[in-house]
Amino acid sequence: MDLFIKLSQFLLSLSLLIVLHELGHFIPAKLFKTRVEKFYLFFDVKYSLIKKKIGETEYGIGWLPLGGYVKISGMIDESMDKEQMALPPQPWEFRSKPAWQRLIIMLGGVTVNFILAFIIYIGMAFAYGDTYIANEDLKDGLLVENKTMQKVGFKTGDHIVSVDGEKIVKFDNDLTMKVIMAKEVIIKRGTTEQTINMPNDFVDQLSKVEKKSLLDIRMPFVVGAISEGSKNTTLMPKDIILSVNGQTTKYYDQAKTVFENNKNKTVTALILRDEKEIKLPIQINSEGKLGIGIGRLGMDYLEKLGYYKVSKQEFGLLESIPVGITRGKDQLVGYGKQLKMIFNPETKAYKQVGGFKAIFDIFPKTWSWEMFWTITALLSIMLGVMNLLPIPALDGGHVMFLLYEIISGKKPSDKFLENAQLVGFVLLITLLLFANGNDVYKAIIGK
Repeated sequence: MDLFIKLSQFLLSLSLLIVLHELGHFIPAKLFKTRVEKFYLFFDVKYSLIKKKIGETEYGIGWLPLGGYVKISGMIDESMDKEQMALPPQPWEFRSKPAWQRLIIMLGGVTVNFILAFIIYIGMAFAYGDTYIANEDLKDGLLVENKTMQKVGFKTGDHIVSVDGEKIVKFDNDLTMKVIMAKEVIIKRGTTEQTINMPNDFVDQLSKVEKKSLLDIRMPFVVGAISEGSKNTTLMPKDIILSVNGQTTKYYDQAKTVFENNKNKTVTALILRDEKEIKLPIQINSEGKLGIGIGRLGMDYLEKLGYYKVSKQEFGLLESIPVGITRGKDQLVGYGKQLKMIFNPETKAYKQVGGFKAIFDIFPKTWSWEMFWTITALLSIMLGVMNLLPIPALDGGHVMFLLYEIISGKKPSDKFLENAQLVGFVLLITLLLFANGNDVYKAIIGK
């Protein structure tokens, strides 16, 4: 069932993005009276799953889910229809239209991608608001268990003051990505501020250790299920261990350290059970553990216990517009920085480029509309930016040649465009194989 839910979200998001992107080409083509021969979701290599011709356009769904396309008459594209291009130009063909109209048609897809992302962010601001923990409310700092983070200088209890000069106001999902792409992070440890210079190959270093969160909030030690054979049967699920032998263990990381220092011992623990404090003897085994599962508490209960203050900000419809635009802008800038890292050999970030499996793995195992729209908005930005790259066979390649034509007044020959299209197609296949090959490689070696 988990696989079905992830696959459903993946296919729905992918289909939505492809259809709307191609619609961005289709609509201006129709407005400029350019014939569109095909409009397809997925590729119909040899045959299609569904097809129906309405007017001059064949609409369909292909069997190969690697994208989609619109086939516009008189355009040198991935179809490489040389027979049509050998015939005299017709008024309804793409090549017969003014350069400015062709430019609008080619920019239509990425324009829709960017507009869609901003609309989603505006809608999410209105529907869900903004839930976060203010940075100043993280009184005891953050949890840092990732070994790569520890290696570059972070420790549990650190406060993130700023990232590349940007003051951190709240702890949310964006903070981790900001740190990953950062060059300089200022932390506060105790009463002293320190500067951590992030290594160029930080992303590559992260890939070589266990997959643990870079930064997280510190949680109390909460008892989960009692393992079979455990000697601590007096403990109950949802018990919170507040101290051990009088030593405060407000957080799990503190309790873990105390247990490791008291292996093979029986100690007295102060337990919070049903909001009442009781003392119980607990036995620590030779591994520094209790023989129990670890539980978690919801943020509402943590707030009730005084661990954290959860801030919730709601927005009206008009208020949501600037909030959504800002979120979209931040994601766009952030993705641009990621691409810059990927194309910089020093970072070795190219090793972490993923294909369809990497995208599939982003989706959660349970259905969440909030997560679905968050991921879809990000993928829409990614699709828009990637299509703008000046690579022949991508929209950006067509735009590059059209801008050259508009500026110079000279149109590249059909033969040149055909060759460029072929080179671009080979390059895209190479990139596709590299990205999905990375997925396979990481699946095999487990990193």
